[in-house]
Amino acid sequence: MYAGVIEAGCDEAGRGCLCGPVACAAVVLPDGFECEEINDSKQLAAGKREELAALIKAEARAWSVVMVSPREIDEINILKASIIGMHRALDALDLKPAHIIVDGNRFSTYLDEEMRPVMHHTVVKGDAKYLSIAAASILAKTARDELMIRLAEEFPGYGWERNMGYPTKEHLAALETLGVTPHHRLSYAPVKRLL
Repeated sequence: MYAGVIEAGCDEAGRGCLCGPVACAAVVLPDGFECEEINDSKQLAAGKREELAALIKAEARAWSVVMVSPREIDEINILKASIIGMHRALDALDLKPAHIIVDGNRFSTYLDEEMRPVMHHTVVKGDAKYLSIAAASILAKTARDELMIRLAEEFPGYGWERNMGYPTKEHLAALETLGVTPHHRLSYAPVKRLL
């Protein structure tokens, strides 16, 4: 967006899920980086996302992924949890950005190490418009999917290895029969109703 300025793209995955954390990522790509295949993670097949995640990790100047737990989501709400998660992902970068671009239309001021506000812009459908946001989208989605597949082995029957915690018919039916797990978001209506 600004030539010569260290810019980080931020995005999250899992806001609409009934269980598991929200994954938040930040990515700083090299100047002039190009890859036509990098796009909004939701538009890509799982195998392609994994392939691109490896490329992004290898080529990015800096990247990080942070998880915000279901309990923290319940305490502060999903919007605040997503923003805090993106702030934590920015904190974890080896390279500190002078400009931040964020997917969506909500963000809060991020402060640098000297407690000065870092310029940021929110971009609706930013993961389809800016490579660094799309890259963050891919890293957040692949990291979260890996975790949900592992959790599905621990808690079989909910179909998390397929639905990744989203409120599919299978997941909602399993909630009714198997009950609420420690990984569910207790503040979300379909879960709250069963408590």
